[in-house]
Amino acid sequence: GRVRPPPPYVQEQVLDEGCPGGCAPTVRLSKTHQRAACPGAIPSSALVVCPEFGSLQPLQPPVLGSVRLLGVQAGGAAPLIPTLLALKMASKSPTDLVKASTRRIVSSATHCSIDESAVAVLAASIAGASSSTTTSSSPESAAAAEVGQRGTAMPEWDTETHFFDGGEDTVQYLLVLDALNFCFWPSEGSWEYERLATGLKKSLIADPDCLSASRLAALDDASLCSLVGGGDPLPLSTERVRLVKEVGEVLMDKYDGKAAELVRAAEGSAEKLVSLVCEGFAGFRDHAVYKGSQVFFYKRAQIFVADVWGAFRGESLGKFRDIASLTMFADYRVPQILQTCGVMVYSESLQQRIADGVPLTAGSEEECEIRACTVQAVEMIKQALKGDHGVDAHSVQIDWYLWEEGE
Repeated sequence: GRVRPPPPYVQEQVLDEGCPGGCAPTVRLSKTHQRAACPGAIPSSALVVCPEFGSLQPLQPPVLGSVRLLGVQAGGAAPLIPTLLALKMASKSPTDLVKASTRRIVSSATHCSIDESAVAVLAASIAGASSSTTTSSSPESAAAAEVGQRGTAMPEWDTETHFFDGGEDTVQYLLVLDALNFCFWPSEGSWEYERLATGLKKSLIADPDCLSASRLAALDDASLCSLVGGGDPLPLSTERVRLVKEVGEVLMDKYDGKAAELVRAAEGSAEKLVSLVCEGFAGFRDHAVYKGSQVFFYKRAQIFVADVWGAFRGESLGKFRDIASLTMFADYRVPQILQTCGVMVYSESLQQRIADGVPLTAGSEEECEIRACTVQAVEMIKQALKGDHGVDAHSVQIDWYLWEEGE
C-alpha cells in the first residue's frame, strides 16, 4: 500500500561536448529537481553518468548549457517527455553557445537566409576597399557603401546620452540601463532607448543614491517612472520593475550592492562576466526553443559587458582581454540594415508580414531565424573583414555602427 518514490529522470546532453572522455554523458536528476526551460542552479544530486568511463562525475558550473529530458526509468521503459532543461555545463562558454546554436538555426532556416555575396560587398565597403571591388549599382550595394564609410574604429562614448563618471556609479548605471533595455516600439508612445538612458542619467546626477541596490530592490511602478524621467509610463512597466528589483536583490546578496564588484569578479574576462550575469540574474537569460532545440542569444548580458568596455574605453573597469569573443546583440534594428544591404534575405511570406506590420511572436520560428541570421551574418562580416581585407574588427564594433545606421 505504500506509494513508491518516483524513479529518476534520465536526460541526454544536447551539446556536443561536456565529458572528459569526449562522449555524450547522461545526466540524472530526481523528479523534485525537474526544471522546464529553467537555467537555475544545479542541485547537489545532479551527476554525470559517463558511458566511456563507467563512473559518476559531478556536473560542474559555471556556464549555462542545455539538456533534453528523455523520460523516466521505469521497468525498462523510457517514454519521451518533450521538456527542455538548462543546466550549467563547463564545456561551453556563453558566447560559444550563442554561436553554435544560431549556426544550427541558420543551417535549417526556412524564413530567413544570408547572401554570402552581399556579405562580401558590405565587408569590402566597411574595409574601405576600392570602388573597383564593388562595381554593382544595386540599391543594396549603395547601402553597403554608405554603411562602410564610417569604418571600424571604436566610437566615442556618448556622454550626452549616457552617464559617465569614470567610476563605480557608471557600472551601476549601465547594469540598470541594460536591465531595462528591451521592447521599445513607436506605437507604444514616445519611449525610445535614448530617452530611457538620458532620463536615468539625469536622475543619477540629481540623486547619487537613486541606483543603490536597496532602493532598486524596493522599486515599484511609480518609482520606476520617476527614476527614468517621469511622464507617460514605460511599456511593459511591471516586467521592467521586476527586472530592476532583481538587479538590486542580487547585487545585495552577492556583490555588496555594487555592479562594479560584479565586474571585478569576472577578473578581466568578458566571457566570465557574461556567465556571471546570466548565472546571477534570471532576467538576462535570453534563450528560446527552436524546433525542439534550445537556442541562446544573451543579448542584454553581452550588451552590458560591451557597454562597460565602451564607456571605459577598454581600460580600468572596462578592460577585458577577450572582448573579441562577444557576438553582436540580436535585436530588431541591425536586421533592418542588413536586409537593406541585401545580406539578409526574407521569404516572401515573412517579408509580407513585416510589410503589413504584423508582429512576430517572441520565440517564434521567424523571430528566432531573424535573430540567428543576424548573429551569423555579423560573424561572417567579421571573418570577411579579416580574411579579405586584413581588418581585425570585433563583432561589438560591427554591431554598434550597423545599429547607428539603422537609426
